[in-house]
Amino acid sequence: MSDSTAFEVTDCAVIGRTFEEYAAMFDLEPTELEGRRVLDCPSGVASFVATATERGIDAVGADVVYDRSVTELERRCREDRESVGEQLSKKRALFEWSFYGSPAERRRYLRRAADRFLEDYASDGAGDRYVGAALPSLPFDRDSFSLVFSSHFLFLYGDRFGEAFHRESLRELARVATDEVRVYPLQGLDAEPSVHLESVVSMLADEGYEPTLETVPFEFQSGSTEMLVYSP
Repeated sequence: MSDSTAFEVTDCAVIGRTFEEYAAMFDLEPTELEGRRVLDCPSGVASFVATATERGIDAVGADVVYDRSVTELERRCREDRESVGEQLSKKRALFEWSFYGSPAERRRYLRRAADRFLEDYASDGAGDRYVGAALPSLPFDRDSFSLVFSSHFLFLYGDRFGEAFHRESLRELARVATDEVRVYPLQGLDAEPSVHLESVVSMLADEGYEPTLETVPFEFQSGSTEMLVYSP
């Protein structure tokens, strides 16, 4: 991928998004979450779980980085946030800016999400909310959650994780959900539809998960206007 046509990320970026961004990405009304147990996987340094908890929602985040200390996570997300911030200005044509308005405001969202996450991650009782885990194998019982959200990992990093990984991961997310799984975005870092999307959607349909692609009221990466929704 050339410098001008793709957003470049080494490994997988440890950055996060706010509850407000989740509501837009997954076309959520907060009242939808009342009385339901929710999983965010992988959750990274998003503040979704912290804010959901404040609102009385039973929310859990799962991510491989949760075996790290607060200090380690703070350093890593600061480095990744700075790297992302530099590219936002240089490659702003790759993005649609109606939600954020400017690269500077996007960076402020990144900072707010990470700061709120780190505060919550370091607090008493955080161990119940943040579980160290990695797809495609999660340490939760079947039907542990009503809703499962998965953002900015599957499909986005399709150049590093193959079709078999996506199939196993989507099945695993369904295993721990009772009602619905929502995945966003469906494009790679090059802003093109994931090479794995068509085949894994076909697999989900064949296995009875009734997948649909649904339009969401959010677009940042140009063209990323849909989420994958399927039911266990």
